[in-house]
Amino acid sequence: MKILTMILMLGLTGFAGQATAYGSSSSKKACKPPRFWQFQPPHMAEVAPQSEFSFLASGMIRPKSLQVKVKGRPVAVTVSKKQANLLVSGKLPADLHATSARISIHATGTNKCKGRGGWLVKITGQ
Repeated sequence: MKILTMILMLGLTGFAGQATAYGSSSSKKACKPPRFWQFQPPHMAEVAPQSEFSFLASGMIRPKSLQVKVKGRPVAVTVSKKQANLLVSGKLPADLHATSARISIHATGTNKCKGRGGWLVKITGQ
């Protein structure tokens, strides 16, 4: 009787392990967030107030979801197609001078995955 109980317990343990493995994260589709690169001016570059900036974004972004902020302030950007990607450009706010500022990017992809990026620039006093 003990052998039968032991076999039954081992069988149930194996079945329970397989049942929990079905819903594991390895079986779910991975989220691929949007990417951002080719930041101009480059990271930590010194720039004049109201300088233009630009970057490339992966083409799988929903353009209306794109938000760009400089030192926490929203800025207007222009989005244009560049091959399979998007070229995003804008201008630094006029009232920022003699400071460092982060250009922050947030966007949602067509697959509903959220991405973010950004870089720092040093704005001169002139």
